[in-house]
This record gives sequence, C-alpha cells and structure tokens, in this order.
Amino acid sequence: MTLLPHHDGSPLHVSNDAPVLGEVVRVRLRVPTDFGDLDAVRTRSNPDHEPEWTDAVRIGTADGWDWWEAPITVRNPRHGYRFVLLHADGGIQWLNQTGLHRIETRDDDDFALVAHPAPPSWLHDSVMYQVFPDRFARSAQADEHEMPDWAIPASWDDPVDPVSPGRGRQFYGGDLPGIAEHLDHLVSLGVNLLYLTPIFPAASNHRYDASSFDRIDPVLGGEAAYIALIEQAHARGIRVIGDLTSNHSGDRHEWFRAAYGHPGAPEQAYYYFTDAENTAYESWLGHDSLPKFDWSSEELRERFITGEDSIVAKWLKPPYGIDGWRIDVANMTGRLGAVDLNAEVRALLAETVRRVNPDAILLGESTNDAASDLQGDGWHGAMTYPSFTRPVWGWLSEPTGIPYAEWDGTVTAEPWFFTQPLGGIPRYTARDFVDAVTRFTAGMPWRVRLGNMQPLDTHDTARFATNAAPGTVPVAVGLSMTLPGVPVVFAGDEFGLVGADGESSRTPMPWGSEGDPAVAARLALYRSLVTLRRDHPVLATGGLRWLHVDDESVVFVRESAEESVLVLATRGGADVELPAGAVSVAGAEALFGDATVAAASDGSVVLAAEGPAFAAWSLSGVRVP
Repeated sequence: MTLLPHHDGSPLHVSNDAPVLGEVVRVRLRVPTDFGDLDAVRTRSNPDHEPEWTDAVRIGTADGWDWWEAPITVRNPRHGYRFVLLHADGGIQWLNQTGLHRIETRDDDDFALVAHPAPPSWLHDSVMYQVFPDRFARSAQADEHEMPDWAIPASWDDPVDPVSPGRGRQFYGGDLPGIAEHLDHLVSLGVNLLYLTPIFPAASNHRYDASSFDRIDPVLGGEAAYIALIEQAHARGIRVIGDLTSNHSGDRHEWFRAAYGHPGAPEQAYYYFTDAENTAYESWLGHDSLPKFDWSSEELRERFITGEDSIVAKWLKPPYGIDGWRIDVANMTGRLGAVDLNAEVRALLAETVRRVNPDAILLGESTNDAASDLQGDGWHGAMTYPSFTRPVWGWLSEPTGIPYAEWDGTVTAEPWFFTQPLGGIPRYTARDFVDAVTRFTAGMPWRVRLGNMQPLDTHDTARFATNAAPGTVPVAVGLSMTLPGVPVVFAGDEFGLVGADGESSRTPMPWGSEGDPAVAARLALYRSLVTLRRDHPVLATGGLRWLHVDDESVVFVRESAEESVLVLATRGGADVELPAGAVSVAGAEALFGDATVAAASDGSVVLAAEGPAFAAWSLSGVRVP
C-alpha cells in the first residue's frame, strides 16, 4: 500500500473532540514527505449548507510526515469538514472519511465535529458483557419464585427449543442473584460493563414485551435483588446498564390495558389505536403482543422520559443507580409512515440522562445502516451490525450446513445471516471486510464511532463460532478488541457456545465446564484479548490507519502520542511488506499472537504469519512537530 495523507478524529489530529458552538478547533493532516509538492492544503466545511474554507499551515516534519494544521470554527451541532490538497502540478485531491478522491466528495462522508455534550469518558474504556438473564445462572432463591403463567419450565441442561411457543416461553429460571453470584467470573475476564437485557415483568423469556417499566420482575428477584446486584457490581469496578423498549410495550402493559377497549382513557394517546373501540392498533412488525408507542403524546413523553419520576429517570437514581441505557428498536422509535419523531425522542432521552446522571451513557439499537441517526445529538453509540459484525462474519466464516429448526418448525440448512435472504453468509475477502467497515462508519462522527458496540454476536443473532472457519475465532475476537468501538462479549462466547440463530444462541451458561480443555483454552483467549484492550488505552481512543489490505490479511495501527499498537489479522496467512515510513517497529514489543515483524535495511517493515492468525505489537507513540 502506498503511503497516503491521513486524518482521523483522534487527539493526534483534533485539538478538542467536545467543542461548543463558536469554538475554534485545530485539525491536523499529515502527508508523506514523498507524496509530492503541494501548493496548499485547505479545509472545506459546509455550515448552514454554505461552503466555508480555511487555509492550513505546514507546522513541521517528523519521521517522514509533513504536518499541516488548520482552524475550524464549529458553527453547527454537527460540523462536517474535509481536506482539499492542491498539487503543484495543478492536480486536486479531496480527503474525507472514505479516503482520498480526485473528484469532489459528499457531505455525508465528511469528518465531523460534534458540539452536543460528549459521553462520559469511561464509555471508551469499557469492555461490555451482555447477559440474557433467564439463561445466565440460577441462585438458590430461584426455586422459591412463583412460576409465571406463560412459562414452559425447562431444566438447565435441556436444549433450547427454537420452535414456537417454546421459542418465547421456555423458562430456565435464571435470576438476578444468580448473576450476582458470578460477578467474579466477569472480573476474571476483565470486562467492566454489564449489559442486562430487559428485567421488567413480561409474558416471555426475553421480556421485550414489558407489562410494566416501573418494577423488576419478581421471578428475577425483584427490586431488592436488582439493587444488590448493582451494588456488588459497582464494588468490583463493573458498571451496569439496562435495556428499555422505547418503540413499544407489551400488550399486558398497564398503560395499554388502561386504554385497550376504553375509548377516551388518558393512555389512549400513548398508542396508535386505529378503530373507535380501541381494539385495533399499530404494533412492532405486526406482532399484536407489541403495541407501538405514539410519541406525539406529551403525557407519554413525561411519564416515560422527561418527568422527575419518569421511567428513564427512576432507574438512574438511587437506590438503583444504573449507569445508562441501551434502547431497544431505537431505529423505529417515533417512526411510522409519514411520522418521524425519532430525533425528538432521542434528544429527550439524552437530555434526561444528562440531567439525572451526567456520568451515564445512552446507546441505541439500530441494526442496519445507522449513520443518519448517529450524529451525536442523542445516542452515544449504537448496537449496529453492518459496520463490524456482518463484515467480520463474511470474511471469517465457513458455513457448516448443519440443519436447524426455525420458529415455525421449518428445518433449513441455510446459514442464518441477520435475517437477510441472501442464501446464507456472504463470502468476503479481507479487502471486502475493510471496505464494508469503512463504508458504514464513514457517515458517523469519530466520537460516535468510538461509542458503537462492537459484538461478534448478541442475543438476537446466531453465535459467530457456529460457522467460524477453523482457527478464526482468535482473529475475530482480536479485531473486536482492537478496532475503534466498544467490544462486546455475549455471555457464553467465552465458553465456546454455538447457536444457529438468535433463539438457539440463548443457551444456558455451562457452569462447571471450565476445566474442559477446549473451554479452558477459549476462556484463556478471551482473558488475554480483554487484557490487551484494557492495558493499552490507545485501543480505546487512539487513531486508526490501515497500512495493508489484501484478500487474506489486514494490517492497521492504532496511534496516539504516548503509544501505538500494530495489528495483523489474517485468515490464510500473511507475508506483508509495508513501505518505508509506514510505521516504526524499532523496539516493538510483542503483545499477542504468533507472528513476526522486522525492519528491513531500506526502512520497510516485513510481517509474516501462518494463517489464520491475529497478532499485536506495542510501538512507540507518534512524534508530532
């Protein structure tokens, strides 16, 4: 790969990633000294949709790079900018988040400064652990809980039933005290953020059909158990976030029952009733059990979000004190046909979270292209799949073709791929992987990208290991820990669990199997890679430069003034030569993996590994003039 001009949103290149309106931020571009003579470097912004230009000044040269710096006045809450390079021979090039271009580029792909309040810094230092409460652990108290009327009881060792009605009603009885009893497992992994899927009373094992947002499901242990879990997690340095459905409630919800069949009830305005009797209504994707909220209701906004005693506020306050929310179906919230109140609702959510607990986070679920909603005006980041999860599956999977049952009992051997009817998992090269990551992150401000959840799988997906090509699990886990974003471990991945779809992946935790050699090896892998992430802050907030991409391998570096981490990921093996000046490996310290790196006499860098392989090295920080 030829060395190219580079800019990203990290502290090396941006003087302040949390500016206020009217503030001048200084942005830096570095250009290889042998790139060619430049007559000028400028920035082009588009405040109020009218172009504005600033001139950059070359401030010095260091280690083969010319550094240019320009002032930008932040005039809009999302202030986009790009660089234009004017060559001495009359050529012009544009640099935005998709790369270097000869023709003018789109505003949507610009670098962006965000003048909305920044998320708490701890978000970027987090490694998240996701728990599906029914399947994590049963405490001794679990046998004392009254069995819900919807439940189909299952023993802990019973296989998951993926066919309805068992799909949503199979009940293993995991509870909050059971989670608390295993917090030391999270400590041993090194994770420091616990995300619980819903814990409100409901009529399903997943609890996304809440019958109340005002109390904790007694089957899980109730409010006292929740308080105890949060206190014990905090004592171990683990933060806790909840899961809240802003798009819909369950059809057993107290608000919905007050309005259903009762025209004129105050709660009628909370939902989209479509007949005079209040018995027909809009719902999530046509599921009658999930009636959709109408966010034009001011009373709903107050009871759910803005009021002092609102649902959002209540659980952020003592005696609970959770550390933030993950908002389910955030992408559809407030949207129905010609109605689009999504921006209003996410702004209200963000305002309430900041007011009640400025140190809390707000993440939204937006499982497809999320860029238009991820501009810093609400969500600090998102659970989204096309910017990492789907590309890594496409590159590192080798489908087994093992048959599995779907919700209606239909048996298929077509590998599950995020419910997309594509005939299975697409086959990507490493080059395709990088292109996809670049495409789906280019429209997001850097600061928001750092807050995006970066899972290999979740409770809504098959598990990655189900179709992983031999030897690629370390590659995938390593990438999740080293690329920009918040790494996510779905409970059970560290035990090597598999699952063919989003239901089969919700497997009870196999406690007691830690001594099995395969399980022990997988646990050791996760501990090592979480430690890598936690021990090197540059992996949380440092810049990103792609150094080499081919069909089998990628090489990139995460950079700061204090340290750099060089990463090699390969499926089929790597024999890579980086050009002189790409990176200095003098004094490189191996951090993980079985690979070699060396500097040649001409200054180029050679990396080699037999595939599949993931490797990382600590390097010196970037020298800035």
